[in-house]
Amino acid sequence: MTTIYGIKSCSTMKKAFTKLDELGIEYNFHDYKKQGIDQAHVQKWVDSLGIAKVLNKRGTTWRKLSDEDKVKADDNLDYAIELLVANTSMIKRPIVESSNESGDKLLCGYVEAEFDSLV
Repeated sequence: MTTIYGIKSCSTMKKAFTKLDELGIEYNFHDYKKQGIDQAHVQKWVDSLGIAKVLNKRGTTWRKLSDEDKVKADDNLDYAIELLVANTSMIKRPIVESSNESGDKLLCGYVEAEFDSLV
């Protein structure tokens, strides 16, 4: 089964939905704005991919943080994870969790070749 996490209105998410549909991959969509995300998920993603990959520092939400919060997030992984749970728009989109007969995959961000590997 495949689950894609993100925000429905995001243009990158729309590309990801289109690609999954083209590949014929059935998926569940988890909308952060409606459902939020728990710390366990974010922790798992950070443990697997690293905070640098999961934390989107290019977005508006990160840029609007105080310098103090940015430094604290850079210096303290637990604080960074708390920020991601509280401000889901700072999570790089999409996050895709996929399990099938060829194994488990975790993708972060939209890279077409990585999505092709899901089939």
